[in-house]
Amino acid sequence: MASSFSTRPLLLCVIGITLLLGSEATPLSAQPTRLSAESEVSMVTILPGDPVYSMFGHSALRVHDPVQNIDRLYNYGTFDFSDPLFIPKFAYGHLRYFLSVVPYQRALRAYEQQRRPVLEQTLNLTRAQRTALFRGLQVNARPENRYYQYVFFFDNCSTRVRDVLEQALGDAVQFGEQPRPDATFRHMLDPYAANLPLVDLSFDLALGTPADRRATPREAHFLPDYLFEAFAHATVQSGDTTRALVAQTDTTQWIDGYEATPAAFPWPLAAGWTILFLTLGWTGWQATTGRRPDGYGDALLLAAVGVTGLLACFLWFVSTYAVTEHNWNLLWAWPTHLIAATVLLWRPSATGLRMYLAATAVSATVVTLGWTWWPQDLHAAVFPVVLTVGIRTGWRAIGGAGPRDAGVRER
Repeated sequence: MASSFSTRPLLLCVIGITLLLGSEATPLSAQPTRLSAESEVSMVTILPGDPVYSMFGHSALRVHDPVQNIDRLYNYGTFDFSDPLFIPKFAYGHLRYFLSVVPYQRALRAYEQQRRPVLEQTLNLTRAQRTALFRGLQVNARPENRYYQYVFFFDNCSTRVRDVLEQALGDAVQFGEQPRPDATFRHMLDPYAANLPLVDLSFDLALGTPADRRATPREAHFLPDYLFEAFAHATVQSGDTTRALVAQTDTTQWIDGYEATPAAFPWPLAAGWTILFLTLGWTGWQATTGRRPDGYGDALLLAAVGVTGLLACFLWFVSTYAVTEHNWNLLWAWPTHLIAATVLLWRPSATGLRMYLAATAVSATVVTLGWTWWPQDLHAAVFPVVLTVGIRTGWRAIGGAGPRDAGVRER
């Protein structure tokens, strides 16, 4: 699958995305409309790779007909990097993917260069069913049909594979009852970000409470691993005969030493606690030496938190993403902290600043005390940061925000 959560996030991360491999140029009018008896259709699962856009893996469909010299990969996870408005569109949530059609061996070489294993599930379809699916893919590949609005959890390169199969075969294909994933959408992403701590943090900062709902078995298909398992347990019917959807599973390409998500040092969490301990030492030194709080460090802290809140507000109120709404990170990441940081530097004695800082300290205290009770799962690295904000704003509210804040020692 490609990337990213339509999840805006992530971010910056966000969210992943797939390699633009280039489309096959054969005119649709010149393509056959019926597959031969020797043809095969397979679902291809590409395991996660190192680039962020490939962190969740990918799903596609292969149509192989040696009689008609057809061997193509139909890839719903393609997007155009050359679009000069790509970044603004991504941030706003207007990210259009499209179905590309590429020679299978070319795609396989590209995934080999990325050191990504490839698994193939040959589908147990009749010739008529294979032809119906092939025709559906041809229709989807037309210029007027190939583009779609990418929605990370609900309409992506994996779910499109399932959908085109169901559209071609109707009720003949059944995915049946599968165990409900014992995880929320947010937690389902965690294993794939185990080696990308910053991406994991970005997801949790950007996603709101919609990501904290447990996914249904069908909704879990947005991840290629879950779609792979769904295909393995699905059935297909032809006449009065019901059989397994997958006739054969093969490892088409394996990479020696491959490890999908090697554990990485959780440096955002370590950085958060380091900042907290340094803050405790700094604040304690100021308190014991009679020094008033200085403005520069606190202004930087408030500005960083304010930017986080501003981004969260943008994703909730401006972008078209649904999964970034109702973001409880705004309990501690107030966008107004940007204004407070500016006032702290240029007008530290401004009326109301001390009251604002006191309110910030109280809010930070409430967030930490209710940490396990909030309806949204906040990232562990945020906890020490919230404590840091509470300590510094509380100290400033108590110690004063007068004109001698710039490290002047009282005598």
